[in-house]
Parts: sequence; structure tokens; C-alpha cells
Amino acid sequence: MQKREPSKATGSAATPAKRGRPFGSAAAAAAGAGDSASAASPLGPSLQVLSSFADQNNRRIVLALQSGLKSEVTWALNALTLLSFKEKDDLRRDATPLAKIPGLLDALLQVIDDWRDIALPRDFTKPARVRTLGANSTVTGFGYEYDTTSSTDIPSNQGPGSDSGKADAFTRKKRHSVEWWFEEDGLFNVDEEGRAEKQQCAVAASNIVRNFSFMPENEVVMVQHRHCLETIFQSLEDQNTDEELITNMLETIVNLAPVLDLRIFSSNKPSYIRMTEKRAVQAVMGMLGSSIKAWHCAAAELLGRLIINPDNEPFLLPSVPQIYKRLVDLLSLPAVDAQAAAVGALYNLTEVNMDCRLKLASERWAVDRLFKVVRAPHPVPEICRKAALVLESLVSEPQNRPLLLAHESTFAEILMSDGKHADTFARILYELTSRPNNKATTARGVWGM
Repeated sequence: MQKREPSKATGSAATPAKRGRPFGSAAAAAAGAGDSASAASPLGPSLQVLSSFADQNNRRIVLALQSGLKSEVTWALNALTLLSFKEKDDLRRDATPLAKIPGLLDALLQVIDDWRDIALPRDFTKPARVRTLGANSTVTGFGYEYDTTSSTDIPSNQGPGSDSGKADAFTRKKRHSVEWWFEEDGLFNVDEEGRAEKQQCAVAASNIVRNFSFMPENEVVMVQHRHCLETIFQSLEDQNTDEELITNMLETIVNLAPVLDLRIFSSNKPSYIRMTEKRAVQAVMGMLGSSIKAWHCAAAELLGRLIINPDNEPFLLPSVPQIYKRLVDLLSLPAVDAQAAAVGALYNLTEVNMDCRLKLASERWAVDRLFKVVRAPHPVPEICRKAALVLESLVSEPQNRPLLLAHESTFAEILMSDGKHADTFARILYELTSRPNNKATTARGVWGM
């Protein structure tokens, strides 16, 4: 049996590879070019940013985001998009860890939260929240606010024959159009054009937060920032908002998962959304059940990374039956990346305890689909190796052997035909057939008795 590694239990294991590359990469094609010189060779138009820009303008960037003004917010988002992007072989190794700039992470999260508030249905009852962005400005520049404020003239010609009822209705309409952003939704009850612009700002802010998560120096700051984690998991809950924003948030939490402790939601740190550990797990389960490949693959990888931390086990283990059912479904998909994410999650889950191994062995089609991954074979050899080790973990439990003896001929066939994993399947057959207290069961498995 492949025992659980102590380094995983203590959280000191090497950090798993980050997902993908930051969006906006102009040199993505040169990422695997080899040496840094070839990766740094210009492939097209490029923009160089001085490493001292963030140090000289960090306060201005935060104030621009907090102002709520369109021109200031877009300038700050554009600057942060450039500064937060960092190539694998980036020569700017002395770049400022932007997530450590006081107030910057909160300001970015506020941009996302404000968009999510106005993206909710009008009949949705949401708790009161203090308005912080643009509170001192009547007009922010988003949408058609300038046109609205300039149209304040009220027709005064009401001569004989004029309909006073229509005039009163027109007056009320104009007054409402001027003051409509002071309703319950605050300053951001904007028109459709303004909503679209604010949606773009929220997506840009989520992309910047995602880029932050690729920098190792930002991980500790972000996983200890409760507002950041609450915003991420709340975005995962609302699958009907913006697909790109949700994808950015999902990849952010996947990057942070190896050092994430879900107990932060029950800590004494101030809460903004009242997120709980159970709600966070349910949000991930919603992503796992999604039909969008990028979402369910990332959710499977996220679960596999979260379970590495023993402190997260009490929150994840109650959902293990539903997790197994969905992961086994992913193994049947033709997409190799879905199979890889499912095998990786199963590999970590089966190392937790005996109950996890018993439940996986009893899951319908689980063993057959793990065989399929090995025999196909999967194009990534490491995935085939992990699938074989999952089967070995299942065999290590005596209660699973009667179920697995039905597949004894398949084990033997793979042992004879696949030299790469012959050692693993030899150990599996040894476990199945050489136990002294299992001779009768072994005879039935071999001779069909």
C-alpha cells in the first residue's frame, strides 16, 4: 500500500504546479523555449514597465480604485494588469509583491463585490452594505450618467388644453432619472451601458487577483485574507454571473489550495459575507458538477489539493460519496485533462483513511474506469502510475479483496503486457492471492468455484 506521505500531512510538501499561465501573455508561445534568452526574445509589440513604478505609485493606484471614477479605475486596472503579470522566466525578479501593498487587495475585491451586487436580480433581497466607492462623487463616468444629469429641464409651458396629469408624470420621470442611483442599490444602479462597463472592470480585477496567486510571495497574504477567500467562494456559488470572472476566481483558489485552511471561515477575523466551511465546500461541489470542462476539471484538482491538508478533512469527508460519484463520471469522459484531474484527486483521497478506500471500491464503475486509464493508456505516464497506485491502495484493504478478485484476470493481463507498471500490478496480485486467511476466496477467484 502506498502510505500517505508525512510531508503532505504537515503541509510542507512542494507546492503543486500552478494552473496555466496568467492571461494576457504575449510570450506564451516561447514559455517552453528553453533558455531565458530565447524566452525573452521579442515576438511582437511589447511594453516595458519600470520595476519602480509600483513603489512610486502604489498609493495612487489604491486611491484610484477606491474613487469609483471610471477614468481612475480603468487606469489603475490597466497598470495593475501589466504589473501583476510575470512570465515564468521574467527578468523582473525584483518585482514588488503587489498583494502586500496596504489596501490594494481590498480595493480590487471591492470592485468585484460592487459588480456582483448590481448583477443580482432586482427582486433578490441582500443585506445592507456600506457604500465605499465613489461615495463623494455624484457622477462616476460609467454609462450615460452625464446625459442623465444634463437632462434636468422640466417643461413649464402648460397652457390651455395641456394635460396636467401627463406633465406631472413627465416631471416625476425626470426627477427619478436624475436621482435613481441614490436608491437602495446605491451609486451603482446604472444603465445597461454602465453595467457592461462595470462588468469589464470586475473581470479585469479578477484577472489581476488571479495573476497575484501565481506569485509565491503573495500566497500567504491571500490565504490569510478572509475577505479575499469569501469573495472567491461567493463567486463560485453564483454560476450565472460572468463566466470569465468565475474562471479567474476558480483558478485563483486552485493556486492557493495547497496552503489553504478552511478553518479561516470560523476564525475571529472579520467576515464580510458570512461564508462558512460548509458553504465553501458546496460551492466547490457546484463547480465539480458543472458541464463546463474548465470548471469541473479545476474543481477536481482543487479537491485533490485541499484534502492534502489534514485540517480540511472534517469539512470534505462528509461529501466523499458525492465527490467519488462525480470523479468516476469524469474518468469516463474522452477529455484527457478531465481524466487527469479525476485521477489526481482520487490518488490523494484514497490516502486519507480506510473509509475512503472502502467507499471508492464500492463505487460502481470505479475500478473498471481506472483500468481504462491504465490500458488506454493515458498520454501522461504519471497519470497511469497514479491510477495503478489507486488500485493498489484499494487492494490493501481486506474488505475490498472480494470485489477486486473479480478483476484478477485483468490484473494479470496488464502485468504481462505493460512493463511500465508491472511492479505495481505484481504487488496487487500478491496482495490478492497470498493472504493465508483468504485461501477460499482466492480459489474462487482463480477457478471460478
